[in-house]
Amino acid sequence: MKTADSVLVVDDEVDILELIKYNLAKDGFEVVTVETGEAALEQVRKKPPALIVLDLMLPGLDGLTVCKQLKRHPSTAGIPILMLTAKSEDSDVVAGLELGADDYLTKPFSPRVLIARIRAVLRRRAEQNGQHGQATPARIEAGPIVIDRNRHEVLCDGSEVTLSATEFAILWFLASHPSWVFSRTQIIDAIRGDDYAVTERAVDVQILGLRRKLGEYGRYVETVRGVGYRLTSEQ
Repeated sequence: MKTADSVLVVDDEVDILELIKYNLAKDGFEVVTVETGEAALEQVRKKPPALIVLDLMLPGLDGLTVCKQLKRHPSTAGIPILMLTAKSEDSDVVAGLELGADDYLTKPFSPRVLIARIRAVLRRRAEQNGQHGQATPARIEAGPIVIDRNRHEVLCDGSEVTLSATEFAILWFLASHPSWVFSRTQIIDAIRGDDYAVTERAVDVQILGLRRKLGEYGRYVETVRGVGYRLTSEQ
């Protein structure tokens, strides 16, 4: 029998914790709840979950800081994070995505939508890890840029480049279709699923971060004015 996926829920509102725990448990998840960022980090150290539902507005150590600390360490960087926020401003969404969060949901939310988002994130992560036996290449070379999907590694002329989960997903998607031009909406749909409610500006921010980290090779990620972006191996 398949072991239930474990979900750590972090929120300082007890009513929301109880609502999420009830619905996730009913849907077959193993659920642990904590009310502070400090408790979340301690729980992850004791027993890493399959996914974290993380409120951004926490007392003391806020959600963005928790996300940053988790993504900074190799042992926890691969844990998917779904952010909860009472705000809807682009800055909150962009900040979380830049830190490597996988998805977000704005309060108030439907428990059914939350469960669907959690399952979508876990499914994408399983596919990225090759758990569905898909015949996708594990390594792509685009000029001096080498992307290894299994190792979650990017090399530029042999030097390793550290990317967030979202930056890596965008680079992999573009590299999988060399020289094809994709709109911002197509990029969002490809790396996060259809109807993902995030602005086009968030994609632009991810691309800017990706280019900056690639250094002189950031020029291989080209802007096609009025259309979107592409990755080329020729300069």
